Order: sequence, then structure tokens, then C-alpha cells
Amino acid sequence: MCGRYATFGPATLSRQGRDVLERLELDLTSEINQRDDRFNIAPTQRALIVTAGDGRADIGPGRWGLIPSWARDASIGAKTINARREGLAEKPAFRAAVRRRRCLVPASGYYEWTGEKGSKQPYFIQAADGELLLFAGLWEVWRGPDGEPLRSFTIVTGEPGKVTGDVHDRQPVMLAPEAWEDWLFAPLEPALEALGSAAGPDLVFHPVGKRVGSPKNDGPELVEPIVI
Repeated sequence: MCGRYATFGPATLSRQGRDVLERLELDLTSEINQRDDRFNIAPTQRALIVTAGDGRADIGPGRWGLIPSWARDASIGAKTINARREGLAEKPAFRAAVRRRRCLVPASGYYEWTGEKGSKQPYFIQAADGELLLFAGLWEVWRGPDGEPLRSFTIVTGEPGKVTGDVHDRQPVMLAPEAWEDWLFAPLEPALEALGSAAGPDLVFHPVGKRVGSPKNDGPELVEPIVI
């Protein structure tokens, strides 16, 4: 699973995501320029997602942990931070979203833990070339008792690659540039084909300090390599 990730701020994203900006014609001035670096995004926190607007891609905030429109309360979101790629179109929590509400989740990297409970070691995983990662995601709008809409999202996971298999048995599905538009805009079958053919970038990872385990902690030191 993917339970924590990082999205660096305006200067870094503008450099990392130049291909994203050009290909999807995204305007980051209204959103990312209002936000600082995020080194420890945790479930239930808000983060940026790229969605399909009126014939173009839009970027805006969502709450991590998808809340289906039929949910009685928002607590289900704690269990739906990830959606397994296998059988995605049949699962009750995701089958509506995968047909009409797909998204991309920008990330500079993500964290995974290995080892026994109580002594797990975190690792930071990122693109080998330092470029921005785009995770496949789904989003929904849920209305609570007060009637206010809440947009939430989940990250789609699949089998790990050769590198990340040493750290975890799942990883976020990372879409290559040629698959972005199909995932956002295409009908279900072509979108699932794009998802299934996702090769994604080459990845590297390194151990980091255990302070990332608390969502209260944030800062560039969380992604710095340590010696173990």
C-alpha cells in the first residue's frame, strides 16, 4: 500500500513537472503557488489532484481517503486510501468513480516501511531522474449532514516493480505521459487498458529517519538518506 507521500512546493514542482504542465495544459498559479512543500502527506489530509474538467485538466485539493457518495459518514475514508488495480471496476467503493471520476495524484516520492512491527524501517521512493510522479487515482464527492460537498480521492496500487519489490509487495500505479489523457478522459475500457499498460518511471529508494511515522512531523529532513 501507499500510506504516506511527499509533494514538493512551487519551485520544485514547476521544475519536476514541466512535462506535466505542457502536456495537460495545467495552470498551477492559482493552486500550487499557494502551497508549501509537503514532505509527509498522510491519510485524511488534503492534497492536490488533477481531474478532468470541461474538456481540459484541472488541479485542485481533495481529501486523501475516498468517501463513496453513498457512505453514511466520512470514516470509511480511512480504509480507502488505496484501491487495488485488480477488479477495480467491480468493487462497490470504486466502481462508480472508475467510470466517471479518475484523477492523477502528483507526488515527488512516497514512503514504505519494512521489517517487524515495532521496529519497521521507512524508505523514501522516488523517480531515478528526480522527475514528478503521477499516481493513478479515483475521486468522489460526498455530502455530509450539513450538505457541504467534500471531494476525496484514493491512490490506485498494483504489483511492484523490480526495484520496489524489495521494499513492499504493492506500489502506486504510476502512469507514463502517453497514458495521462486516456486515464483522465477516455471511456472505461481504454482507461483500464492505459492503467494495465502503465510502465512508469525507473525508481530508486533510500532509508530515512523514523520521524516520518508521525503525521505531525514535516520538513525536508524527512526525505534525507540515513545510514542503517
